[in-house]
Amino acid sequence: MIDLKNPTADRVLRAYRSRFLGEPDLLIRAPGRVNLIGGHTDYNEGFVLPMAVDRAVWLAAGAAAGNSATIRALDMRNDEVILPVDHVPHSTGDWSDYQRGLVWSLLEEGLRPAAIQAVFASEVPVGAGMSSSAAVELAFIHAWNLLGNWHLGPRRMAHLARRAENEYVGVHCGLLDQLASACGRAGHAMLIDMRSLDLHPIPLPKEAAVLVFDSGIHRALSSADYNVRRAECEEAVARLAEVVEPPPRTLRDIKPSLLQAHRARLPEKLYRRALHVVEENRRVLLAAAALHQHNLRRVGALISRSHRSLRDNFEVSVPQLDRLVAEAERGGAYGARLIGAGFGGCVLALVPAAQAEAIAARVVERYAAATGSEPSAYLVRAADGVEGLPLSQHT
Repeated sequence: MIDLKNPTADRVLRAYRSRFLGEPDLLIRAPGRVNLIGGHTDYNEGFVLPMAVDRAVWLAAGAAAGNSATIRALDMRNDEVILPVDHVPHSTGDWSDYQRGLVWSLLEEGLRPAAIQAVFASEVPVGAGMSSSAAVELAFIHAWNLLGNWHLGPRRMAHLARRAENEYVGVHCGLLDQLASACGRAGHAMLIDMRSLDLHPIPLPKEAAVLVFDSGIHRALSSADYNVRRAECEEAVARLAEVVEPPPRTLRDIKPSLLQAHRARLPEKLYRRALHVVEENRRVLLAAAALHQHNLRRVGALISRSHRSLRDNFEVSVPQLDRLVAEAERGGAYGARLIGAGFGGCVLALVPAAQAEAIAARVVERYAAATGSEPSAYLVRAADGVEGLPLSQHT
C-alpha cells in the first residue's frame, strides 16, 4: 500500500508541483531488494532467495504533450533531461541511460511509451548492492504501463527492464533484481528458480530481522569485474560441455559430483568459480527449507558460508566487507554476507529481532574503531513489489 505520508513520496510530489505547476497523474513506489542468499546464481539459471525491501524509488509522473519525456532526478542535484519516446534515444552514459534503455526496450516490443513529465528520488543506496537501478527501471516502466493501459504483469515488466539493462546500458545482470522489485511480497522472502521463474513466497519468522551495513565503498555494476565473472562461468560451462552428456546449458546443470569428476578440465580459477555456483545453489535450497522450519541458526550458518565462498572462490569481496561480516558474526548475528555483485557495497546480517538495535550499534562501533570509518546501518523489512497510485483519486 502506497503511503502518501512517506517523506520521499512527499518530496517528489512537492518537486513535481513546483517544476511542472500541476498535479501528477501517478505516484509510483518501486522497492530495492536484498538477497538473503544466492550470490551470482541468477545468471547461471540457479536459485536465489531475495526479498523486496521497504526502501524504494518514488516517482511522480504525469502525461505530457509531444513526443518526449522530461525527467528530473532529485538525487542528482535536480539534474534534468529531455529524451524522445517516439524513437530510440542516444546513450549519454549518465543516470538517464536507464530511462533511455527502457524506451528502447519498449519500442522493440511494439509498445510506444507516453510522453511524460516526471520527478523521482530514491531511498535505495546507489552502488550498495540493493538494486537501485532495478528499482528505477521498475518505477518508470510501471508508470508507462499504467499511462498506456498496457496491463503488463510484473514478470513481463521485469523482463523488459532487464533487457534494457543488458542490451542498452551494457550490464550483463540476471533477472533477479528486476524480478524481486516487481514481485515482492510484504513479510516474505521469495525462493526463485531462475530457470523456470517459479516463485515460492516464504514467510519470514517474526523473531528474525535483517540488518544492512553499508560499507560506503561504492562500486559500478557495469565495471569489467562483474562481466568477467559472468564470462568465466560461461567458459567453465563450455569446457564441461565437451565431456558431459547431455551438455550442460549453465552451471545450474552441474552437480557437485560431476564437477569433481571433471575438475581436471578446468583451470583452477574456473574451477573455483564453478564450485561457488554449484555449492551456492545447494545452499539456497537448504536455507529455504530451514527458513520454513524457523531454524534461523541454520539459515545464518548457510548465509555465512555463502560469504566465505564469494570471498574465496568467486573473489568478489573486499577487506572492508569481510571485516563487516566478521563483526556482525561476532556481534550476535546468525550469519552475514555481502550482497549485490560484490566489489564494495553492503553486508546483510540475519539477526534476532529483539537484539537488532543492539547488534547494529555493536557492529558500527567495532568496525569504526578498527577502520576509522563508520558504516551506515539500517533495519530493512520485506515489502510488496512495485505499485502505482492514480492521484486523481486523492485530489
